Amino acid sequence: MAKITILGCGYGTALGVLYSKYGHEVTTWTKFEEEAEQLRTLREHKRLLPGVRLPDNLGVTTDPTCVSDADIVVVCIPSAFYREAVRSVREYVDKRTVVVNASKGLEESTGKRLSELLCEELPENPVAVITGPCHAEEIARFVPTTEVCAAYDPKTSKFIQDTLSNECYRIYVNDDVAGCELGGVLKNPIALGCGIARGMGLGDNTVAALMTRGMTEITRLGVGLGANWKTFTGMAGIGDLIVTCTSQHSRNYRAGFLIGQGTPAAEAVKQVGTVEGYLNSKTAFRLAKEHNIDTPIIEQIVNVCYNGSDPRRSINALMTRESKHEREVFWFDE
Repeated sequence: MAKITILGCGYGTALGVLYSKYGHEVTTWTKFEEEAEQLRTLREHKRLLPGVRLPDNLGVTTDPTCVSDADIVVVCIPSAFYREAVRSVREYVDKRTVVVNASKGLEESTGKRLSELLCEELPENPVAVITGPCHAEEIARFVPTTEVCAAYDPKTSKFIQDTLSNECYRIYVNDDVAGCELGGVLKNPIALGCGIARGMGLGDNTVAALMTRGMTEITRLGVGLGANWKTFTGMAGIGDLIVTCTSQHSRNYRAGFLIGQGTPAAEAVKQVGTVEGYLNSKTAFRLAKEHNIDTPIIEQIVNVCYNGSDPRRSINALMTRESKHEREVFWFDE
């Protein structure tokens, strides 16, 4: 069994419940003392995981030295605060510790993937990524879940697979770190769009179109940013897209639904909480423009969220674009 520290008490709490059940020594960390005290006292995350009792052996702390001597540190911090959180604990991280990114976002100022931030802040540590179709609400209730782990060293991803897999949490391995992370990032604006469509009262046809053509954009931009197109056919791609675009558990979907019903985007995000599709859509679109890659759905998400576009106008803009051939061969031709 492993000693595991999890940074972040949102999704990180769900992972902590899971890992604790299967015998690991787990501590979750938050910088907010009030949050830590509530979790320690109530043994429940009432806002995110109502009805889920935290195991007695799951620790909660604000002490940054909690990462000391950990075998694994899992980082579950929103992208806007990610580098700051890692910097607050990095001096206490042992060089042998495997550091795992479990968040799905980009650093706004640089456009960098979050594992790239880990490599910059902890250059001597092995770094990995865990991603895929996973709702915190289901992981904490031990609903069968599959994810994928990618690492810069195959031995690292195999270690994570062997250590964390169990009867209700199955981990596959992949060697495409960029693709695994970008799949998790780029599906968020698409899920926001699917929620908007549902909020507008549009139907299954529209959502299916957004998901399918959204996967085209994810693959197109992902390949342009260094990913292998095959990764997007797996857990980090189509798997994560399905679960995020179709479920009320998805904050991206819920925020989009509110926007589609007429709630201003900023207010919808305020009501729902952290919405990475809102935070990262601008960054993703900026990267697309820098690499001269066409991402019309992501562009319209940016227009709705930041430029005041009426969602009906954005749907019309997508439906009346220049006619295209569906098949795009450039990422299949190797």
